[in-house]
Amino acid sequence: MTDVEAAARRFIADVWNARREESAYELIAQECPGLGGTGPEATLAWHRERRAAFPDLRYKIVDVVAGGERVAVHWRAAGTHVGQFGPVPPTGQVVSYSGATFLRFDAEGRIVEVWSCNELFQLLQQLGVEMLPPTVVSGPGA
Repeated sequence: MTDVEAAARRFIADVWNARREESAYELIAQECPGLGGTGPEATLAWHRERRAAFPDLRYKIVDVVAGGERVAVHWRAAGTHVGQFGPVPPTGQVVSYSGATFLRFDAEGRIVEVWSCNELFQLLQQLGVEMLPPTVVSGPGA
């Protein structure tokens, strides 16, 4: 049985921080969903897109919980916004935000599922994006 915690830590160290794309091909199963497809290439597509906006982005592991085939990783990230991030043009702003990533592994120790949540609202605020609540329309005919 593969040490899934060690594999999760390697995924973050190699793929997220060191940009060792070859490690993604060792760690990620072909059926793992990613950006616009499945497998290592689809997972790397998401990371390439994020790196285009924040080339110096670094992740620090805050905590890891592992059990069976699953690993939860609480992380903090920081980087400089020098490329397009969705609709937000480059600002040169240094940002810091946190999130959690949940990984599921197959019997061979490859990642078959990656699910992340992060403080996107906080990140956008740091980039100067103004967040306005939607206008509420009420009354007859609304």
